[in-house]
Amino acid sequence: MTNLSGLVRLARPEGEIDVRCLTAGSVTLDNPRADPGVVPFHLLLDGTCTLTSGTYSVDLLPGDMALLPHGDAHVVTAPDEGIDLFCGHYRFEQGAGALLFRLMPAVVHVTLDPPALALAEVLRAEAVFDGAGSQAVISALLDALLVMTLRSRPDQRLDTPGLWTAMGDDVLGRVITGVLEQPGEPWTIDRLASEAAMSRATFLRRFSARTGTTVATLLTAIRMMAAADLLSRTDLPVTRVAGEVGYRSESAFSQAFRAALGTSPARYRRESRLLVSHGRTTAVTAPVI
Repeated sequence: MTNLSGLVRLARPEGEIDVRCLTAGSVTLDNPRADPGVVPFHLLLDGTCTLTSGTYSVDLLPGDMALLPHGDAHVVTAPDEGIDLFCGHYRFEQGAGALLFRLMPAVVHVTLDPPALALAEVLRAEAVFDGAGSQAVISALLDALLVMTLRSRPDQRLDTPGLWTAMGDDVLGRVITGVLEQPGEPWTIDRLASEAAMSRATFLRRFSARTGTTVATLLTAIRMMAAADLLSRTDLPVTRVAGEVGYRSESAFSQAFRAALGTSPARYRRESRLLVSHGRTTAVTAPVI
């Protein structure tokens, strides 16, 4: 399991296209704040447009993908020449997904690499086809595009500290992979520095510069992501889940879980299973405007 794939798999995102904006003239799209558990995205295939959210503004060119991990309200404006823009969202697990996207910047903007662009073209063709199996194909394409967006062009993203940006650092990426694969291990700063073949001081400087957070914060986030996954996908007792993610005391684990996710492990398990039993629907087609 690679570090990035493992993180995304824990979040269990489900992509949907809300609208395909195919215009011959100017357009302004006002997007309100997204509901909890929803990350809006915009994928531009042709033309140019500008995404503005709060004090942040970014110009999108053909092949650009923009995610808003915190679900902030935003506006997309395009000039008179028209655009071909897919607007959609990813719905994620409230536990692991919330922790993953919380550690990302407010706006993630990348230029897709050639393999990802090829998938985007398949997405466009599938949207035009809109036939049998389109829903499954579009969902799979959006899942792949999310991973390819998060790994795309490390040079574009290492200047924005966060968990996902650390994936572009070969050394830190390897260390994070170890934590993901064995969250129950006693991961001290000294042990992590040793895994990275660095001195403690050098490791801490590099870690802070790449992630913008502390080792303790990142360790807790990864452990709570793993715990949320175990609680929703297995019948392991809470005490056993605590041990699997590195806590000797159920009470200490429950306290950390509540601090991270705002609810108790038992209640999280009940609510996540209720959502699964009700099922989550996805849109089959997207309107064109």
